[in-house]
Amino acid sequence: MSANVLVRGQGRSAEVVLGSGGSANALGHDDWRALETAFRQFARDEDIRVIVVRGSGSTFSAGSDLREWVHAAPDDVDRAFAAMEAACTAIEECPTPVIAQVSGVAAGAGCQLALACDLRVFADDARIGMPIARLGILVSPAFAARLALLAGHGLARELLYTGRLLDAAEAVAAGLANRRVPSAELSGATAELVAAVAAQPRAALVAAKQAVSVGLSPTRAAADSFASGPAVSYEDFQRGVTAFLSRSRHH
Repeated sequence: MSANVLVRGQGRSAEVVLGSGGSANALGHDDWRALETAFRQFARDEDIRVIVVRGSGSTFSAGSDLREWVHAAPDDVDRAFAAMEAACTAIEECPTPVIAQVSGVAAGAGCQLALACDLRVFADDARIGMPIARLGILVSPAFAARLALLAGHGLARELLYTGRLLDAAEAVAAGLANRRVPSAELSGATAELVAAVAAQPRAALVAAKQAVSVGLSPTRAAADSFASGPAVSYEDFQRGVTAFLSRSRHH
C-alpha cells in the first residue's frame, strides 16, 4: 500500500485516507494503483458494508501530483491517466457503497475520485471541478461521461470549457453532492450517514448498488474505449504543467 493511501477498517465500515496533508493531497501513480488495489480487495470483503474516502487534513484532493509529470514521457502520461481511471472504476465496481467526505478542494482527478463514490458529503468550504484544460489536457471520455451523468451535459460542458470550480451550495444544487454541512460538522454528518448505511443488510446494499449502476453504462463504455494521448500535444502539456507548478510555488 502507498504511504499516501491509508486504509483503516472498523467493524462494518472502512476508511480510505488520501495523502498526508501536504501538496493538497495530490496523488502520484503509485497512489492511484494503491487505490485500485484497495477497492478490489474491498469488493471481496463481505463484512464491510460502507467505505468512506476522505482527504488528510483540510482538503480532499487536488488530483494528480503534477510534479511527477514535469519530465514524463508521453507514454508515462498515458499510463498515469489509465491508472486514475482504473482506480475510479474500481470504486464504481466495488459492491459496497462508498461515501466521499469532501472538504477544501476536489479538483481534476480528485473531482473524478469523488464522483466515482456513491454518495458525497460536502463541507461548506468544499469546491469541486475539472480545471484541466489550462494544462493542455484533453479530458478522457470516461471522465467527461462521469461528470455529465451526475451534473447533466450543459453544466458538464461549462465546467470543462471554463475550468470553473463549483462551491458546496452549487454542487448540491447540481447533484454532485448529497449533503452540505458546516465544516465543523463534516465528520459527524459523515458518521451519521455511515451508521445509517451500515445498519442495512449487506445483500440489500449490494443489490441496490448494482441496480443503480445499470445507469453507469455510458461511463463504463467510455472507460473501456479509453485511448492514449490525453494531452492535446505533448509540448502544450509540458508547458501547462510547468506553468501551473510555477504559479503554485509563488502562492
